[in-house]
Amino acid sequence: MKKFKADYIFPANADPIKNGVITVDDYGKIIAVDDGLKPTADDGIKTETFSGIICPGFINTHCHVELSHLKDKITPHKGLVSFIKEVQAFRNIDEKEITDAAERADEEMYKNGIVAVGDIANSGITAPLKKSSKLHYHTFIEVFGFLPQKAEEVYNAATKICEQFKDTSHSITPHAPYSVSKELFKYIYKLCEGKGPNLLSIHNQESEEENKLYRYKTGEFLELYDDFNMDISSFKPQARNSLQTVIPLLSNKQRVLMVHNTYTNLKDIYFAKRFDRKIHWCFCPNANLYIENRLPKVDLFVEQGFNITLGTDSLASNNKLCILNEMKMLQQKFDGLTLEQLIQWGTINGARFLGIDDSKGTIEPGKTPGLNLLSNLDGLKITQATTVRRLI
Repeated sequence: MKKFKADYIFPANADPIKNGVITVDDYGKIIAVDDGLKPTADDGIKTETFSGIICPGFINTHCHVELSHLKDKITPHKGLVSFIKEVQAFRNIDEKEITDAAERADEEMYKNGIVAVGDIANSGITAPLKKSSKLHYHTFIEVFGFLPQKAEEVYNAATKICEQFKDTSHSITPHAPYSVSKELFKYIYKLCEGKGPNLLSIHNQESEEENKLYRYKTGEFLELYDDFNMDISSFKPQARNSLQTVIPLLSNKQRVLMVHNTYTNLKDIYFAKRFDRKIHWCFCPNANLYIENRLPKVDLFVEQGFNITLGTDSLASNNKLCILNEMKMLQQKFDGLTLEQLIQWGTINGARFLGIDDSKGTIEPGKTPGLNLLSNLDGLKITQATTVRRLI
């Protein structure tokens, strides 16, 4: 048994508790959360007291662990299409280099207070790591296939990869509007309609080039398809942004995470609200700056009351796998955000999307959320000096 006390406890589902005390058992389960005002019986358990705030362990809803070997290898600020080309150039690489880098990334996330990860996979190479990790993983097995005639082949290949993740939580998901044909979306729709949970995580409007493709069939993606020797003559411009085209193709029976949303506008947001889809939104600000040198219009989403989550993306597009670092960037660029909002985005909202809020995401008796200590705040505001320390 252990007791922790801090200036504030942020449970993530209730008001902050000043001078709160948390009691946990030897397995990290929350036994009690007290306001610290009432004297308690002497139970012989020493209370560890900290300056700062204690919050639940972080939930990273968007990561690519299998790209960890690409740290510092991709040129920043050159845009998404250039980023994709560079990543593809490193695809054929020694397997041990990939797995070693993935293991280091897993340990980095653990040290940075992350307890659960929504991770993208294009192969089964990270399956052994996820089975043995101290973190909870949900693996999104991505399908790529913009050519209609390849839809069945691509989908069947994804189902085979699923076999390698059978011991851990996983689902099949479309990669992005610019890489998935309507025919392939139909396979995903049928899957989502016909089975239990199959969470979706879709890269959405990470580049304005995606919207150009869908509106006018122009832009840099046409050059990318040429480089890959892809004939996309069957694709017709939609006269509307990609998000507005894709949402009607999705089942309303599964939760959907729209990731990045760098070029999502208010019209797109209103369109999404009109459809009966379980849409959640994920921001990965440091990756957005690394690739496109631009941030999403976060304020537009906050005003709509959406369930917002945070992700780190990969070490190909980020210097750290740290949710606190994402909070710092958002706080710096959007001064009106509160600490309570940011903690909710980095904890309970992600747990709700991943379906693990029965054990993670909030500090409540009976749960095992992990506990993080945030120090060096300016009052109740995150600064560049703020640090995270994992307590349990």
